[in-house]
Amino acid sequence: MANPNTRERILEVTAELFRRYGYNGSGLKQIVGNANATFGSVYHFFPGGKEQLGVEVVRRSGQMYLELAETILDGAPDVATGVRDFFLGAAEVLRQTDYIDACPIETVALEVASCNEPLRQATADVFESWVSGVGERFSAAGIGAYKARELAIVVIAALEGAFVLSRAARTTEAVEAAGSFAAAVVQASLDEGG
Repeated sequence: MANPNTRERILEVTAELFRRYGYNGSGLKQIVGNANATFGSVYHFFPGGKEQLGVEVVRRSGQMYLELAETILDGAPDVATGVRDFFLGAAEVLRQTDYIDACPIETVALEVASCNEPLRQATADVFESWVSGVGERFSAAGIGAYKARELAIVVIAALEGAFVLSRAARTTEAVEAAGSFAAAVVQASLDEGG
């Protein structure tokens, strides 16, 4: 019987590889080697192969990032500060990892949007969960539901776009600027009364 810890190692290693190299840049040989696993164990836990593994990693990583965002937003004195804190944290992760670790969802979405429907759907579902989760925080802060959703889309789009610019330029300037702008837009909506 296969060891369930092997399954966990495979998922963790794949998530890390997706953050760094994307779906297409992460081969099964690299995954099993880094996870100290076998090809047989990958197919035991993920009978659909790399695609099934990819879908599961995308959904799992997406949930983890949603929980992180909710924790930061809920722990901040207000949602505008929470937004700024989230972007500053993302900038710090980029610096600490030498611009290698960014958002695995974005990386995969860019690769598969027109060529792999299960993975495209998984990334779309994750982004929608983020929009809903962040939008709920904005609504709870007093911003109307329609505006809260719109703001959540803008904040997430700003972060994802800033990741691309920051990784290419190897500076956190884009993430920090996008964070300041996103926080200001959220604050302006709060000041307007939603």
